[in-house]
Amino acid sequence: MRTAFDFTPYRRSTVGFDRLFNMLEAGAREDEGFPPFDIAKEGEDSFRITLAVAGFRPNEIEIVAQQNQLTVTGQHADDDDKCEYLHRGIATRSFERRFQLADHIEVGAAQFEHGLLSIQLKRVVPEAAKPRKIEISGGGAANDRLEAPKGAEAA
Repeated sequence: MRTAFDFTPYRRSTVGFDRLFNMLEAGAREDEGFPPFDIAKEGEDSFRITLAVAGFRPNEIEIVAQQNQLTVTGQHADDDDKCEYLHRGIATRSFERRFQLADHIEVGAAQFEHGLLSIQLKRVVPEAAKPRKIEISGGGAANDRLEAPKGAEAA
C-alpha cells in the first residue's frame, strides 16, 4: 500500500529544492509496473538499469538520454502473420519508462540479451565540481586582495 507524502512543509522552509520535490512526487504517481526493471549499483560510480522486455526486438526499443532524464520506449511493429492465438500471455503493449538521473550521471552503452535490456550509467563529476584544496599563504595587508594569474595581461 502506497501513501501520498505531502512535501508542503518542506517547500515552505527550503529554497532551490523544487526540482527534487517535483521528481519525488512524479515518481510516486508513476507506478504502472510495466515493464519491470532493476536498478543495480555495480561500483562506487557505476550503475545499471535492466528492463525485462520479453517479446520486443532491439529495433522496437528506443533509448533517449536528455539532460537529467532517461526515457526508454517500446513500440511493437505490426504483426505480419495473421495467426490465431489461443492464449497470449506475453505483453505486446507499447510502453514508456522514464528515469530521473542525478547531476553528472552519464548514460553509457545499452545491451539487449535474452529479453533483458541493460543500460550502463556512470557518475562523471567534472573537475570544476570536484573539491580542491586552497593553499593559505602568509603575509600582510598586501596579500589581502586577489592577484591576476601569472602570464595574464592587464586590461
